[in-house]
Amino acid sequence: MIETHAVAPALAAALAKRGYSSLTPVQETILTDAPADADLLVSAQTGSGKTVAFGLALAPTLLGDDEHLGPAGAPVALAIAPTRELALQVKAELTWLYEQAGAQTASCVGGMDPRAERRALERGAHIVVGTPGRLRDHIERGALDLSGIRAVVLDEADEMLDLGFREDLEFILDAAPEDRRTLMFSATVPKPIADLAQRFQRNAVRLTTISGREQHVDIDYIAMPVVPNERENAIINILRFHEAQKAIVFCATREAVNRLTSRLANRGFSVVALSGELSQAERSHALQAMRDGRARVCVATDVAARGIDLPNLDLVIHADLPTGKAALLHRSGRTGRAGRKGSSVVVVPFPRRRAAERLLQLAGVKAEWREAPSANAIRAQDKARLLADPVLNEPAEEEDLETARELLAVHDAERIAAAFVRLYQLRLPPPEELTEDSFEARGPRERGDRGDRGPRDDFGGGKSFEVRNKFEDGVWFRLSLGHKHRADPRWLLPMICRAGHVTKKEVGAIKIGNTETLFEIMGGHAEKYADVIRRDGSGERGVVIEPADVRGGFAPSSRGNDEDGPSRYERARERNTGRGFGGGAPAGRGGPAPRRKRFEDDEPRPTHPAFAPMDEAPLDRGPKRGKRGPDGGGFGGAPAGEGFAPRKGKPAFKDGGPKKAAHRKGDGVKKKSKKQDG
Repeated sequence: MIETHAVAPALAAALAKRGYSSLTPVQETILTDAPADADLLVSAQTGSGKTVAFGLALAPTLLGDDEHLGPAGAPVALAIAPTRELALQVKAELTWLYEQAGAQTASCVGGMDPRAERRALERGAHIVVGTPGRLRDHIERGALDLSGIRAVVLDEADEMLDLGFREDLEFILDAAPEDRRTLMFSATVPKPIADLAQRFQRNAVRLTTISGREQHVDIDYIAMPVVPNERENAIINILRFHEAQKAIVFCATREAVNRLTSRLANRGFSVVALSGELSQAERSHALQAMRDGRARVCVATDVAARGIDLPNLDLVIHADLPTGKAALLHRSGRTGRAGRKGSSVVVVPFPRRRAAERLLQLAGVKAEWREAPSANAIRAQDKARLLADPVLNEPAEEEDLETARELLAVHDAERIAAAFVRLYQLRLPPPEELTEDSFEARGPRERGDRGDRGPRDDFGGGKSFEVRNKFEDGVWFRLSLGHKHRADPRWLLPMICRAGHVTKKEVGAIKIGNTETLFEIMGGHAEKYADVIRRDGSGERGVVIEPADVRGGFAPSSRGNDEDGPSRYERARERNTGRGFGGGAPAGRGGPAPRRKRFEDDEPRPTHPAFAPMDEAPLDRGPKRGKRGPDGGGFGGAPAGEGFAPRKGKPAFKDGGPKKAAHRKGDGVKKKSKKQDG
């Protein structure tokens, strides 16, 4: 129980109404260790209840011995936060905390209508919450009067300095009365924060609730090594395996957010995006969708997600490695709040494992290294969840029982149960097949050892072989995609399995040619596979699968010569006006779809893929210096300074030729104009 004698009566009543039975460590520390009129420098981890903590700390200054505040006029307290979302959350928290004390609150944040904010300030407010830039703007315009300020709170002070708000903060603090209280809350206290505190605080009391040995004890840290170009598939499987009530995925760039949001939405996830390019209304709608359950996954950048508070957030996924210790802890701090357990999963491409280990060590975090969930593991997890579903033990409604009896009159019980299992599976996004390549099994390669990549002068083309199960009685099939269509066994295998309703254990060798691929099916399943593809096709628009009639060789097809008319594959390609493979092919591997459509299953399509493999990342060299080519392009086939024809009437310069005499002033040589140069 909360000791009400240490809390103002109006605030104690608000806490009880809110359901608070106990306080967090930082809130307890504020009440027991902080003098009522002292400046405070508080270190507390993200999600520790800091907003309520500084609300309690403000009470002696704002209320004194009174139970209620007087009529609202010029503000008496100012709270500053780094982002719009955090500022609005702080306002909401302080509103219910001081509701019974009669407090009026107002917000001043970027992205909102400044005229409406000025009208709210004119009506009067006891507490104003805002972002540094907007607050400074109102002060300079005379709309915000700080003459009555008794206390200023800086929430997430370290984040505000990181975002470049130091000048704005100094301006605001200089404009406030000198005898005010200054409360600074920060997850870390680096030297810039210490310097700011020394300048603007008076004999500040330093409080901390962060243990030097443990970071976020309610968070399970997991590191998952993955093949670099399978990060998105791994993230899909992580979300499916955990089935978190709410999850947030952090990306490094806006393009990555857009790309991953599209992938997840097209896989059937209820997902929203949060990035700096969104308007305030769009950001608010996205957060509200997460809070009310309409969305379960939020894909966000670091800056856009700073300070947001999503209740019941169980899972944090780092799609890109955090840039440092603070970023890792701030990201992970979105979960594991108020005694609730959470998981923080770091997706680590194989080449970045050492960097990830250094980052975790620097942050003082012990992470469990674990392989990304496979498709089979997810199916097993789905089965376990289905068998344990509480709906099976709940009493059935009479209407449901009547429907069940009607079904039993037509079908047997086992068939009905199997149908409902399929319905259960259809509502879930399908898992992705991942490459079975354990990092520990790889080991470090010696310099010059190219592993299974072949010699350095092998630039691809011809046939590629995927060594898989070896079958003595295997039957070969032909698929109308090859190197020309950027075919890759990593996404061909799931397509092959889906097309014929087989598992990867029944698929043997995969041989990729220039325009088609041959693959082997176990003899006992080949007839069934052929029947399925004959009846249903490949399941992918524009893709043809048929028996090869050869033993794994690239023989001419029995479909006839080109002179006899277009092949089935070419006809399918002409008909292909819709989307590509429904998720089979990764970025840039759209098969028969137009090559300019880089991501066949995702809309909108960003300019660059979110997670390009390190060896396939686009290299932006920028425009070349010097004159542009004759076609106006500047990026033609000839290198800079070569390959351009001489201007009409002008000799070309060659090595060893006579040099043009230097023009001297007064030589009487008149420079021709462009028109004369003809």
